[in-house]
Parts: sequence; C-alpha cells; structure tokens
Amino acid sequence: MSSPNEQAIVCESALDKIERIVGSGHVLTDAPDMAPHLKELRDRYHGKAAAIVLPGSTAEVAEVMKIASAHGIPVVPQSGNTGLVGGQIPFETGEEIVLSLKRLNRIRAIDTSSNTMTVEAGCVLETIQNAAKDAGRLFPLSLGAEGSCMIGGNISTNAGGTAVLAYGNTRELVLGLEVVLADGRVWDGLRALRKDNTGYDLKDLFVGSEGTLGIVTAAVIKLFPLPRAKATAFIAVPTPTDALELLGMARDAVGPALTAFEFLPRIGLDFVINHAPSVRDPFSEDHPWYVLMEFSSGVEDSLDEVMEAILAAGYDAGHVSDAIPAKSEADSIAFWRIRMLMSEVQRHEGGSIKHDIAVPVAKVPQFIREATALVEELVPGCRPVPFGHLGDGNVHFNVSQPVGADKQHFLDQWERVADAVHKLTLSMGGTISAEHGIGRMKRDLLARTKSSVEMDMMRAVKKALDPKGILNPGKVL
Repeated sequence: MSSPNEQAIVCESALDKIERIVGSGHVLTDAPDMAPHLKELRDRYHGKAAAIVLPGSTAEVAEVMKIASAHGIPVVPQSGNTGLVGGQIPFETGEEIVLSLKRLNRIRAIDTSSNTMTVEAGCVLETIQNAAKDAGRLFPLSLGAEGSCMIGGNISTNAGGTAVLAYGNTRELVLGLEVVLADGRVWDGLRALRKDNTGYDLKDLFVGSEGTLGIVTAAVIKLFPLPRAKATAFIAVPTPTDALELLGMARDAVGPALTAFEFLPRIGLDFVINHAPSVRDPFSEDHPWYVLMEFSSGVEDSLDEVMEAILAAGYDAGHVSDAIPAKSEADSIAFWRIRMLMSEVQRHEGGSIKHDIAVPVAKVPQFIREATALVEELVPGCRPVPFGHLGDGNVHFNVSQPVGADKQHFLDQWERVADAVHKLTLSMGGTISAEHGIGRMKRDLLARTKSSVEMDMMRAVKKALDPKGILNPGKVL
C-alpha cells in the first residue's frame, strides 16, 4: 500500500497530465476558485476536492478519464450544480476531482424535419428552450432552475418539472446519448431515430444514473411543434380532493391538450407574496388551495372557451371556489412566476425539511392530509408547505420551521421527520424520490424501496461499467 505522501505525488502527477490535456487555467486548485463547486444550493453538503477540472470537449473528457482510471482517482461529474440530493458534491476526504462540464456548451445541430436537437452536456436548459423557440419548436422540459441547470445534469437525474403530464420526464425526451465511460472509451449513441430495436436500449442505463455509470457529454433530444393556442388559469379550490376532481374533468374534456396541472397551498402563496415584492395575490380574498392549469394545442383552437366551460362546470360541482383565466401572455407569465418561486422563497422563512415524493395520483389528497398530521405531531408548530405536480402524483412535501424556532435545532430533526414521511409514502405504494434523484441524501434509503434482486442487478451494472468504482463513488449505491 502506498503512503499518503506517495498518493499525493501520484495525484499531483496526474493533475499535471490532466492540465496538459485541458489547458492552463482549466484545472482549479485555489480555494476561492473551487468553492462554488464544493457546496450545493441548500447548503446541506460541503465537500473537498483535489481539483476542479473543466474539459472543453468530449475528447478531453475521455483523456481525463483515462488518466483517472490509470491512477484510480475518483471523479465527480458536475453540470450546473443545481441538484438537490448532493449527488454532484464530492465527499470531505479531498481525494476526488470534480469534472465540470460547463465548457461543453455547444448546440451542435437542430433538425426541424426530424424534430431533434443535438446539444452538449453543459448547455443551460433555458438556452436550449430559447434555441428551440427560435427554430419554431418547443423543448418542453421546464423547472425552476432552468436558468442555471444544464442538460447533462437534467439527463443524469432524469429531471421532471412542470410539463411531465403532457410530455413525460427527461428520459422520454432523449433519443440518443454520447457518453464517456469510466476507462475513457467513448460510446457514440447520438442517434436521432424514433425506432431502433437493435438490442438493449443502452441510453436508458445512463439517464437517471447520476454520473455513476458514465459521463454524458452530449445528447439528441426531442423537439415538438410550438403551441399555437394556449389557455392558462389560476384557480382557487376548497381542498386537494377538489383539485383532483377538477383534474379528472379537465382530462376528460381536453385529453392531451392538458399540459400542466400544478397545485399549491395558501401558505405557499403567502411566502411568495411576502418575499417577492413584485408578486401580487391574484384574488381579493384568501383561499386554502390553488391550482395552476394550462391547456396547449398545436392548432388554432379556441382553448379559452374550453377553459371557461370547465371552470364553470367545476364551480357548479363545488370543486372551484374562484378562478382567474389569463387574459394575456403577461398574465400567464405572472401566474407561472408564482409557481416557480415556491421553492426559492421558503429559505426566507428559516429552515425547511424537504421531501420529493410521489404516490398514485388518486392518493395525493390522502397523503397530504396524513403527512400534515404526522409532521405536526412530530414538530409542533411546524408549517407544512405541500405543492407540486398533481397530474403525475409528485408532491414536494416541504416543512418550514415553526415561527421563531432555532433553525439548526429544527434542521437537526430532518432524519426523524423524513423517515416518518417516507414510511407513509411507501405504505401508499409511492416513491421516496420522484424527480430529484438519490445522490447522497437518499442512498441509504434506496434498499428500502427496491427488492434484493433489483439491488443486485443495479450493483452488477455498476460493476460492469465502472469496475474500479471511480465514477461518483458513494452516490446512489
């Protein structure tokens, strides 16, 4: 076994080789330069690293991985560093290198005939959305961090977002991938085919694998026609059960034209209004629950009339208390801004214990009711803030600290509260991670959600593709 000094010399030698590949200035070792890459948005995870490496091409990523493999250096792939479960943050040992993909930021091709775009992993999601729009197309993946998250991270975590109801999650938006393997080999799977039945669908191994099986460097993604008609409404409902009934009415009426159905509680709206001064309450009086519903169509349909008819039917049935249809694009943007600020503003209310769970859609009201009672018993005075994507059963069940409580004392109860919420979720046939992934936060919980056969299969895949265990070690598995 080599001594610590010998290991340091090997690491320094490896970093010299890496710097010759990626160029001077693209291997960061000074603490101030490294700092932004070593902590995540929620400030839960802080790590150390031997260096931050910023390759500028797939070929450079491959050469870096060859060196890492030869020296046994663990590598943590990182895109926009917006992940919420710590998967992109190194551990505290300082032995890992962080491989940032932010320089791989080219849009390689847009093909409007096949409705595809080929993008590199470091492309910011909003940049991709805008490029698609400029080409007269839609890339539907949309989430709160879209101005800073990168498509490589979206793919590696199988990101969800607000459009899953109509377009599916990231996995369903990817046609092909380019991946650098642990030993530096490059798999060129950048195929734009909608049908390809030639053997195993390898790309799906890497979507959602959080950089533990390979490093995604580029992807072929699906585009869609831009909507020619859209109708949006901000709706007050008495209860989550009423929201569920309204969801069913909308689905029956417009089918696939129902492209978003988000829900949020009054406390969430209050948080947004209190901490985003430009936001105003759409209604003149308070309501306990709200729904943001949107219809979209590729043809010139009169969706406003359909929206009004559904809202009227919902009002007559007692499922709708009040509603404000968007009269302009500015109204629609204002409604969506309320929804997109939901996560961000909670930090201004002190500590927040967060859960990203999903249960069968029909059980969402029951889950909210039982989970709320559960956490209020565990932490008297706490403030549950459940919101999310009712159409696919994904609830962000966040719990804000009691008013005036000590933040750290509250956060120290994270594991106890999360354990109770996750047990309830699993008892309802749900999942402990709907769209954020496993990372560091939920690694030890994974075996509770998977059978021993599933765990053995996952370990076998990891061993086959990363036999030395150098790709994002300690994450997921």
